Amino acid sequence: MKRFLIFCFSLMVAACVIVPQAEAAEKKGADLAENARSAILIERDTGAVLYEKNSKQELPPASMTKIMTMLLIMEALDKGELKFDEKVRTSEYAASMGGSQIFLEPGEEMTVEQMMQGIAIGSGNDASVAMAERIAGSHEEFVKKMNQKAADLGLKNTKFQNATGLPVNDHYSTSRDMAIMAKELLKYDDITRFTGTYEAYLREDTDKKFWLVNTNRLVKFYPGVDGLKTGFTNEAKYCLTATAKKGDMRVIAVVMGAPTPKDRNAQVTKMLDYAFSQYMTHPIYKRGVVLESVHVNKGNKKTVTGITSEPISLLTKRGGSSKDFTKTIKMDKNLNAPIKQGDKIGTFKVMKDGKTLVNSPIVAKENIDKASWWQMFKRSFGMFTQTK
Repeated sequence: MKRFLIFCFSLMVAACVIVPQAEAAEKKGADLAENARSAILIERDTGAVLYEKNSKQELPPASMTKIMTMLLIMEALDKGELKFDEKVRTSEYAASMGGSQIFLEPGEEMTVEQMMQGIAIGSGNDASVAMAERIAGSHEEFVKKMNQKAADLGLKNTKFQNATGLPVNDHYSTSRDMAIMAKELLKYDDITRFTGTYEAYLREDTDKKFWLVNTNRLVKFYPGVDGLKTGFTNEAKYCLTATAKKGDMRVIAVVMGAPTPKDRNAQVTKMLDYAFSQYMTHPIYKRGVVLESVHVNKGNKKTVTGITSEPISLLTKRGGSSKDFTKTIKMDKNLNAPIKQGDKIGTFKVMKDGKTLVNSPIVAKENIDKASWWQMFKRSFGMFTQTK
């Protein structure tokens, strides 16, 4: 009997340590999002699902589409293909966008920083298209990049037709896919500098001064909320992908198809309250931490440095322990130049009792170009002389 009681107690302790996604997602139904067509709540670092309702239902995302638009902008900035102080010219087409806008005029120039304010705070359709054209050369090519990125992220229930979310046929996503996009966007620390700003001004020193007020009112009224994007059309109803951070824990809550903005905000608030009251995270690494270097074939450098691609944490029930986990680093073999900064070159895993709790890409810290003919010759000659 004593052994049986000890065994039961051990099981109870083990259950409190980690939150498997399947168990955490069991809480379904109308408790947290009764007035929404679809909803999901995840922890950012692990991606663990804490709550969901119809999370794979394909629905119009409205301006939450701009999460993918902002993601591609932040990627271009991270790779050095854009700079915040670069000026971007507005085309006739970009200026013609309806709906939410910052009233860009054809030929008007704004910096990338200002365009990002216009997109993240004011949900500017004109600024979104102007940036799309700058990155891809045309709006149509940018939409192809959006869909390719969705495919790269494994999003099977998302299809984009524009960079804005303006109503159009065959343009859809799901709350689950929106949460994954948000998770990816939040890898970039700079993004919340824009999405977490409640108000700002554009053209401040001109007679066309324009006041931006964040369409996400929770940025002002819920402590810790610093993003990400609202959405509304007559078809989509009221949508919101929100993120909040308290202490070491960041969560993402998505609501699609709420009947009113009050319902939308109330349900997101419920989900955030639930997450922070029931769970906690235990940080392991920040994004950009050097893990290991690996050999590169025929590169201008012999090795490439592998770094964490995102913040890495463990999730437990509140009060749970993060002990007795194993961390493994597995670098890819037979890597060939060229390698671009941000390319996946390995995998970082955290495991417990044979189960994978974290599976995160290790990425290249720098570009590795192909070695020149002269570099290859010197290496070959060096190898030859060493064998003598």
